[in-house]
Amino acid sequence: MALYLLYCPQTTEQPLDLYGDGYRVDDNLFLISSELNRSPLYHRIKWQLDPDSPLLLAPLSDAPKFKGMNPGSLKWMRECGDGVTATDSV
Repeated sequence: MALYLLYCPQTTEQPLDLYGDGYRVDDNLFLISSELNRSPLYHRIKWQLDPDSPLLLAPLSDAPKFKGMNPGSLKWMRECGDGVTATDSV
């Protein structure tokens, strides 16, 4: 599993399919634990959005440090993010 940071102001009516286990840590910010490499995950999320929607997907080599995020964020990170491995740069 790889860990990603996703910035995506949702402009769609439907909830995003994150193609893995994901958690909204702030209004437009998600942590995702996924089997997919960066490029396939990026494109699968991009295809769900309006063409002019901003999008950022960054692989994380380790669990991030944070505070003040949505309730449950740290718990999710401890449960889902601890087993991640370094991601490739594809």
